[in-house]
Amino acid sequence: MLEVNEYARVMQKFYSKSLILESPSDFHPVLHFYFIDALAHIDFTLGLQAYNFMSPRNIMNMEYMRWRVDEEKIGDRVHFPDFINWLKEEKPEVFDKLPMLWTGVYDRDDPAQYQSFRIVLNPDDRKPIPSEYLSMFIDEFFDREFLKQLYSTSTLARLFDKYVQGRTA
Repeated sequence: MLEVNEYARVMQKFYSKSLILESPSDFHPVLHFYFIDALAHIDFTLGLQAYNFMSPRNIMNMEYMRWRVDEEKIGDRVHFPDFINWLKEEKPEVFDKLPMLWTGVYDRDDPAQYQSFRIVLNPDDRKPIPSEYLSMFIDEFFDREFLKQLYSTSTLARLFDKYVQGRTA
């Protein structure tokens, strides 16, 4: 690892988080996938900044990230990006409460994206994403109110299921 830099400190913050007070087995399967996926992208982006590119940690992360590309095409997961855009148009009050990483990456009008598995806010900017953004993403994904929305019985989960039913009917 490089000297303890700002990214290593954010990584320590990230790994101090826990879902011990939650029941991930009760999370909606698609929302759970994209929650874990976002955490993996945060971890990958942090790892690239905190460790050298060819560290075993980053090599293992790259292998996982390649696997997940096919996983997002399975079942109802394929509807998630369109669901985010539907929320933006039809339920802006729900959209506005989602984590910024989800709304940025999946909103067709936002330049943010996963580029080679790392988080990029602006594809034209070659500088690494500021550590403050990654810290904010972590806070949003572990916010108690957001975590409640991951459960299968939540408003967000029910909206997603209704959205998918409308697409597949």
